Amino acid sequence: MKKIPNKITLNFDGDTEVLVKGFIAPIEHTLSHFHIAWDALVNLRVAKPEKDYLTSVFQSFLPTESVSVGECWEIEEGVLELLKQLHPNPRLDLDTNNGDSFGLWACLRAYSDRFADIVFRIHAEFKLEDGWFTPSQFKGNLIIDQIEQRIAFFKMYVPEGTVNFDVNWDEDKNVDYTITDAGFCSQMELQAGIENVTQNIDFTEAITQEEAERALSLCFYKSEQINWTSPYQAVEMAEEQVKLIHIISIDGPLANEAC
Repeated sequence: MKKIPNKITLNFDGDTEVLVKGFIAPIEHTLSHFHIAWDALVNLRVAKPEKDYLTSVFQSFLPTESVSVGECWEIEEGVLELLKQLHPNPRLDLDTNNGDSFGLWACLRAYSDRFADIVFRIHAEFKLEDGWFTPSQFKGNLIIDQIEQRIAFFKMYVPEGTVNFDVNWDEDKNVDYTITDAGFCSQMELQAGIENVTQNIDFTEAITQEEAERALSLCFYKSEQINWTSPYQAVEMAEEQVKLIHIISIDGPLANEAC
């Protein structure tokens, strides 16, 4: 008999306050040196290093119905209020010229009698003077203390990578196009609470962080549904099956907006 997954309802006291700290490190690298030539990138800093929020702001991350471990749901657009702490002009509906990752998704990774761990992924961009800044993605965790009805930990950040953002610069107002670049920023994040709060917790049900992030990735990209193999394996398979290999070269990642 197929086991019916347990479902839980997620909630917290929306009238309590939580202090969120914001960080944006100076841009370290861009392929075409935009971080040196473009003042908007040179001076890109967090809008508010610290800000107190009512917990109700985080209601956007919670599902409207009971959910089971591994289940995904869409996040509401109230998350814009948090993104404004990083930069005053965020946008969730990415310009089609800047990216194709639409939507905001969360997944219940684990729960115990006390804690629930939500993994999420958000795609957004920021309107800079004369252009746009598009991070590869924002990922993170929201951990709820279900007994005390509060947020125990929250972190939303742009993950590291060879490049982890894309930019479009309207350098010349006399032409009807923008020039693009990609680069690396070592830290762009919001954080609250204690990161290791669930370190020694035995969860009632759980999947790994990697499994939850994989489930979220499938919500954004059809290419993630492909059963990919390495080039070395492809060569071996072609030799075994006596088949040709059709090669397509791609100069950027398929599963984020870094390029």
